Amino acid sequence: MSSIKNYFWLLFIVWGVSCSQSGNKLDLSGKWKVALDSLDTGITERWFDQTFTGEITLPGTLCDAGYGIPCSLKPSMEREIFLNLKRKYDYVGVAWYSRQVDIPADWQGEQVFLGLERVIWNSQVWVDGQKADEANESLTTPHRFDLTRFLTPGRHTISIRIDNRKQYDISVKDLAHAYTNETQTMWNGIIGEIALQAVEKTHIKNMTLTPDVDASKVHVQLDIEGNAGEQPIKIIFRVKEKNGVTLPVQEIELTGNEVSFDHPVENPRLWDEFNPHLYEAEAELRSGNTVDKKQATFGMRKLSTQQSLLHINGRRMFLRGTLECCIFPLKGYPPMDKQGWQKVFGVAREYGLNHIRFHSWCPPEAAFEAADEMGMYLQVELPLWVLTVGQDKKTVDFLFTEADKIMKSYGNHPSFCFWSLGNELQGDFAVLDSLLMTFKNRDKRHLYMTTTFTFERGHGSWPESHDDFWVSQWTKKGWIRGQGIFDTQPVDFMHDYRAAIDSMPVPVITHEIGQYSVFPNLKEINKYTGNLIPLNFMAIRDDLEKKGRLAEAGDYTAASGKLAAILYKEEIERALKTPGFSGFQLLDLHDFPGQGTALVGLLDAFWESKGIITPTEFRNFCAPVVPLVRLAKATYTSDETLIVKAEAANFSNKELIDIIQMSFT
Repeated sequence: MSSIKNYFWLLFIVWGVSCSQSGNKLDLSGKWKVALDSLDTGITERWFDQTFTGEITLPGTLCDAGYGIPCSLKPSMEREIFLNLKRKYDYVGVAWYSRQVDIPADWQGEQVFLGLERVIWNSQVWVDGQKADEANESLTTPHRFDLTRFLTPGRHTISIRIDNRKQYDISVKDLAHAYTNETQTMWNGIIGEIALQAVEKTHIKNMTLTPDVDASKVHVQLDIEGNAGEQPIKIIFRVKEKNGVTLPVQEIELTGNEVSFDHPVENPRLWDEFNPHLYEAEAELRSGNTVDKKQATFGMRKLSTQQSLLHINGRRMFLRGTLECCIFPLKGYPPMDKQGWQKVFGVAREYGLNHIRFHSWCPPEAAFEAADEMGMYLQVELPLWVLTVGQDKKTVDFLFTEADKIMKSYGNHPSFCFWSLGNELQGDFAVLDSLLMTFKNRDKRHLYMTTTFTFERGHGSWPESHDDFWVSQWTKKGWIRGQGIFDTQPVDFMHDYRAAIDSMPVPVITHEIGQYSVFPNLKEINKYTGNLIPLNFMAIRDDLEKKGRLAEAGDYTAASGKLAAILYKEEIERALKTPGFSGFQLLDLHDFPGQGTALVGLLDAFWESKGIITPTEFRNFCAPVVPLVRLAKATYTSDETLIVKAEAANFSNKELIDIIQMSFT
């Protein structure tokens, strides 16, 4: 990065640290040597003549370790301070990470791959000073390198070059949450699993599992790598339930590098939000003395649309959702462990939600695993929020590749239900349609949508021709969210959005409802003990103190929060009252700390309470079953007759048979 003048290229000595080995995997987490290369000088012949003492713990980031330009900003009531949270240490550019590894003798003759679970944005690898042929540039899937020809048994030095500079123009003002400083930071490092894995030269590269509930089977596709045809290959395929009960085993003789077949799953236990039942599949490849195995988890679920409504397993599905914009204000990057995601989804479930939309990014494997187990319906998006789709061919090629990697990495998860190409896209819709149809035709496990809403003229008021579902703020017939109504019409609780969605050809979900600001909860400041500094909150605190109003801050939060809760309630109830609706997506249940400090949540950015509304109170109007009433206005006098029409929204897995008693005071 040319603006960084105080860094120069430093090269590192070889560095040996211990690794932990488990079977055919070598865990590379731990201490690494690190060097910043802000001028992108690269490797020179002086590599081994230099000394360098920088050290970092991986998985982790430069900011975690205190490398980069220290934040010099101070709290002030200025625009720059309120744009977003600030990193303690900022670095955008090339960084190098190096360490020694000892390759076991029993890896002789096997293929060896290096896996980096998540990187921003480009990674390249050298072994003992020799560059591996390939480079990786995924934002949302693991980076993988074939290092077989380099890693013979014995000691080697692995050096990784990470470049977190923008590689393609994927968003307006770097707002897409896969690459942004608004929520997730533009970190440099490696997070998640870092490991070497040895596999047989003939091995199963990928396994795709497509459930067929109606036929009580799962369709299996295996991609085999390294089969030169010298030996016959047999596949032994088995499925078992999570409780360990194994279903019938199937054996297949393989000819070629691709094989597909159906495997019976008799009397399948179905996956949904109420019963998130999971199966485990294992494919075992045998060829001569070669044995290779591939495992994957899947769920038997049927996701469909009927009469322009969402269905799961033949039953109505109503999405009660919120956004996740990669908001993790301690580290500035997403958790890579299941526990971190269990907190996110657990809080969402406490507040009656069953759905999370990942706005312009795709979460890691651990998120899908947690969602599978907890019965959450996820909407994944490509890392795309741009107004010029199709103008740059290299960017389009990147999107095709990224979509393919997402499908192969996460497609088996039953929680991966919905797929949008990005947020509020504009540009060449023919390019978007080509991308959509490529993957819609290839993978039937998800429902697809061209863009999550758009302001593009000629689009955005009705679904695109190949959309399976549609997320929007309005239609050509009217608004379908409260922001377009509440400020212009008298308060009433009679109306819904049925007129606006009349003749809608696909299921509709209302887009980013809510957005009602809450005064900052200044008690939140003490929670920022990690990589991000809440200068915006601190500036407000200092300003109130200067004006002698700091003692009133809690009252401002409570009052604005109460109004926001009332408005969120009305937004949600209008959606539930609308026949023909298939759900809503809030913006947001929790705060959005970027884009000018958009504190639109009833919870803070840590998914924790501000004291505005309890989960029990929220579930009174956001749950699988919600009692509803229609009445003409909010205020009545004693000489008026109150006429109430009572109804219930039932999107549970049971019929309502109890009598509901209602009382008024």
